[in-house]
Amino acid sequence: MTWQCLALDLRDDPAAIADYERWHRKGVIWPEIVQSIREAGILDMQIHRTGNRLVMLMRVGPEFDADAKAAADAASERVQAWETLMSTFQQPLPWAGAGQKWVPMTRIFDLSTC
Repeated sequence: MTWQCLALDLRDDPAAIADYERWHRKGVIWPEIVQSIREAGILDMQIHRTGNRLVMLMRVGPEFDADAKAAADAASERVQAWETLMSTFQQPLPWAGAGQKWVPMTRIFDLSTC
């Protein structure tokens, strides 16, 4: 099992940030979204926020394949509807590629290796 860390910005609007957080609460997030995450081999996922910057931590199993997850998401009308909704709150990082939302972060320190 490994951890992956990704970053994304929200629009710098307190109301939009509050809405984004509300959509991610238990009982509000669409069950199909949670199911698609689990079916992809993502064992745990957390999203943290400071200001309008988000950091997502994903613990993935050996069967996790980011390309397969992206293809499954593209084929799911419900996931696409969720992504369209979330896009109303999000903005790409300045260094993100064209069409890229979540940008992978590079680990630069690991206390367990010291």
